[in-house]
Amino acid sequence: MSALTGRPPRREPRSILPWLAAPALVVFVGFAVIPLVGVFALSFTTWDGIGAIQPSGLTSWRAVLTDPGLPHALWVTFLVMAVSWAVQTPLSILIGTFLAGRQRYRAVLGVVYFVPVTLSSAAIAIAYKALLDPNFGLGAGLKIQALSQDWLGRPWLAFGVVVFVVSWQFVPFHSLIYQGGVQQIPQSLYEAAQLDGAGRIRQFFSITLPQLKYTIITSSTLMVVGSLTFFDLIFVLTEGGPGDATRVLALDMYKRGFQASLMGPASAIAVILVLVGLALALLLRRLGGRDAGASQLEGA
Repeated sequence: MSALTGRPPRREPRSILPWLAAPALVVFVGFAVIPLVGVFALSFTTWDGIGAIQPSGLTSWRAVLTDPGLPHALWVTFLVMAVSWAVQTPLSILIGTFLAGRQRYRAVLGVVYFVPVTLSSAAIAIAYKALLDPNFGLGAGLKIQALSQDWLGRPWLAFGVVVFVVSWQFVPFHSLIYQGGVQQIPQSLYEAAQLDGAGRIRQFFSITLPQLKYTIITSSTLMVVGSLTFFDLIFVLTEGGPGDATRVLALDMYKRGFQASLMGPASAIAVILVLVGLALALLLRRLGGRDAGASQLEGA
């Protein structure tokens, strides 16, 4: 009993947070952790995908790590990642900032811009492959010689097409992230800048970009890690060609596992992809250097 109120002390209810997180934890373990452990174990075996699984120690790892095609696939993967990031990030920031305005038509444009994200990557690749056909595509139909090149038959042109199509599909998604980030910036900062005579360009570089620091880190993490899994679009568009010009690591994994029936080496490449993605995510998180004060300032 409380001496002041005469009532028994109120008991705090037990936290139900662990129970609320339990379903998500079960799904994560069932669909992420267990398959990952299985793939890691499979990388130490020899299996053709049909017959019995035979333990083989480090045979698959030796085959992958000594393959001269692995460095090239890694190089193409990182090149696609870097170039697509350099293209997508500025465009996403500009479009996201534009869509964060108050005009009604910008909401309609936001819906239109978001359409590519809802489309299948395979369908997008088929459409662009038809449009870029030098004989029956858009260039031949419009009689424009500059568009009638062998876009998918020359290494650097094919690489440029891959980066363009990837950016065309995913810029809307990251624009939506930046739109939300810009809308969280306090309007008082812009009002103070206007009183000081700063124009829109000065406000963008002095207020918007600094305040989007952690949004950029988040978007870049999704962009960089996601680029490691590009497969269906590249497979349908170029199949890794011409030659090995667009043969990224995920496509190399598919060709080893499902075309050459080498599940052991394919699993080893899958483990390498996971490790590279984890390392890049941790690196970007460290570069962000989030601290409590900055975290409270952004999105206040």
